[in-house]
Amino acid sequence: MEVLEIIDMLEDVVEKSMAIPFMGRAIVDREELLDLIQEIRLNLPGDLKQAKWVKDERQRILDEANKEAESIIKNAEEKMAGLIDDHEVTQKAYAQANEIVASAQNNARELRLGTKQYADDVLASLESRILKMAEIVRENRKELGETRKSLKK
Repeated sequence: MEVLEIIDMLEDVVEKSMAIPFMGRAIVDREELLDLIQEIRLNLPGDLKQAKWVKDERQRILDEANKEAESIIKNAEEKMAGLIDDHEVTQKAYAQANEIVASAQNNARELRLGTKQYADDVLASLESRILKMAEIVRENRKELGETRKSLKK
């Protein structure tokens, strides 16, 4: 089960709990909530592994883009060396080589930005999920504490 599914189940437990009239409170099955929280703890490492994979994949794509850029630059340099004899051809070769280098650098930059944005989006989503989970757990603990206090009276 994914963490978001478990959070949905937590919400269902809270929504289906027996309401205490005029208090805005509810009685929830403590064991069921604790079981769901334990499920979250068990599944959270999987989400963290996925975020690490995204980070590693981003680095792999960046490395690949850099290798491709180096290859394109090397090919451009080889083409330029072969055309040096003729001045007009040499000028065209320099211009084309510069375009290729600029294009390769632009492509590499776009790949880096895209992968960084993707990794940031995934990490932001994970952070949001974790914060939402923590808030739900905090609210439930607070409600449990208040329910416990009211039952002692």
